[in-house]
Amino acid sequence: MHLVEPKTRTWSREEYHQMGELGWFEGQRVELVEGEVVVMSPQHFGHSRTVDHIAKLFHAEIGDHFWVRSQLPLKLANGSEPEPDVSVVAGQAGDYSDHPTTAVLVIEVSDTTLAFDRTRKAKLYAAAGIPHYWIFNLATKNIEVLAEPDASSAEPKYLKSARLSLEDEVALAEVGLVGWPVRVFFP
Repeated sequence: MHLVEPKTRTWSREEYHQMGELGWFEGQRVELVEGEVVVMSPQHFGHSRTVDHIAKLFHAEIGDHFWVRSQLPLKLANGSEPEPDVSVVAGQAGDYSDHPTTAVLVIEVSDTTLAFDRTRKAKLYAAAGIPHYWIFNLATKNIEVLAEPDASSAEPKYLKSARLSLEDEVALAEVGLVGWPVRVFFP
């Protein structure tokens, strides 16, 4: 007898969109991550308020030079279409005819999804070469700052990481942000 391991079927971006058009995901928040449809947890008020607050801060500071997007898809090359809580992409909305394929910065606000954001999402964004990934940890009120993606290995990862507390400052030179107090990001 020949034993065969069951295989997981992955979905293409086109199939994912077709399923959505057919109503398969009605009433659910989903993302396509490496070909898998991932059901996301409902958004608690603290999460929603923080996402909105962060997006407004970034938009006020750099919105004339970058497109600050909130919970909108990125069309990544590895069969993924995540919807990061906030992304900062080069240019403006009018410069695009489809979802952006990269970002300068991706932010996930984490309350119930911290393990997923630290593992699968970090790997996903590193594989896509997104230079900066920040995780806002609502439980501990800190920011996990990841930089320098390394997609060359079998397990893509970020080479630099730091945890910043409310007393620290965060910077992102690529968009002209220097010395922002971490405290301002947590409403």
